[in-house]
Amino acid sequence: MLVLLQLLSQMILAYIGTLSFGIILNIPRRTLNRAGIVGASAWLTYELVLLCTQQMMDKNWRIVLGSFIATNVIGVLSLTMSRAQKVPMLIYSIPAIFPLVPGGQAYQVVRSLVTGNRDDAVANFELLVIIIGAIAAGFWLAELINRLRGMNRLT
Repeated sequence: MLVLLQLLSQMILAYIGTLSFGIILNIPRRTLNRAGIVGASAWLTYELVLLCTQQMMDKNWRIVLGSFIATNVIGVLSLTMSRAQKVPMLIYSIPAIFPLVPGGQAYQVVRSLVTGNRDDAVANFELLVIIIGAIAAGFWLAELINRLRGMNRLT
């Protein structure tokens, strides 16, 4: 019960964060709610991956896998929402990626550099690059899925 409540509160906060970032980016008002839904769905997916793979993987690899799968969700949902409202896909994908950006990891890299822990900085930077690569690969795979969905519709 407590886990469900925590997931619900994090989903609401991800929705608010995505919505706020959409306002800052000045996306059309009619798309704000759907952008928030895409961001909240991606964050819920990320958290569920972290929760479900707790016993199987190391924490860092769970973060990478969660980022990859959540980015796939963003890519697929963004295309679906953009087709429904006839707006560019970036209207949804840019604000929705905001909760997944590894800003905390980047902070740890800079903090380790400032305090002189070069080994920690290198390890954190490697993880940061891997997470960013997983996000890029997630968008690539989502684009591939979207193209395959489009091909099925044509035949």
